[in-house]
Amino acid sequence: MSEKSIKTTKKYYDYVSVGNRTAQMAYFVQQHDKNRMFEELLKTLQNMQIIVLVKSKRNADEIMRYLNTKEIKSISVHGNHRVAQIEDAQKSFNSKETKILITTDRILEKLTPMEVHVVVNYDLPLEASDYFKALLLVDEIGQSISLIDPEDEGMLATIELMMKCEMAEVEMKHFEHTARETTTPKERINKPRHKKVEQRAKKKAEIKSKWVPSK
Repeated sequence: MSEKSIKTTKKYYDYVSVGNRTAQMAYFVQQHDKNRMFEELLKTLQNMQIIVLVKSKRNADEIMRYLNTKEIKSISVHGNHRVAQIEDAQKSFNSKETKILITTDRILEKLTPMEVHVVVNYDLPLEASDYFKALLLVDEIGQSISLIDPEDEGMLATIELMMKCEMAEVEMKHFEHTARETTTPKERINKPRHKKVEQRAKKKAEIKSKWVPSK
């Protein structure tokens, strides 16, 4: 009997490779409706270890406070916290005492989270490369969920261009989008930086048609 050679498949960690082998979903939602949509998403992610990424310290604290009102335990950790507090938050998450850790991209770089099942991009990052750093936490074995508001569309296009694939655009059934009362100018909508194929553009338009614009 001839000896069989054992072949191993090399795993690549470039943007294209990671993007193509990791499950990614995008939900389109106005900023003021994100908390409610996130709450609904959590109902489908029970018993999972979740990292939530936001752009600002204030957002991190506001989300934690909102979840507290819904009796959903979470920890917010950001640049205003001491090193000891950041370490305690990581320990609580890694021991699974806490299942939802809310933080910023900068603090995530200082953490070593274990067994992450889901990364939720509550906000897309300011730098596209930070999206992929977070994506590596669930590389191939978990999933990444992004809540896309109008201001995020330009960054979404950049990320998709870098990984040469598109996030699955999902509509949350029975979710009611609401109007926001405001006296400020309407939010600027960033145009995608690369063209969408006609079929995908149509699907995207159908999802976004359910948005209720600010009054």
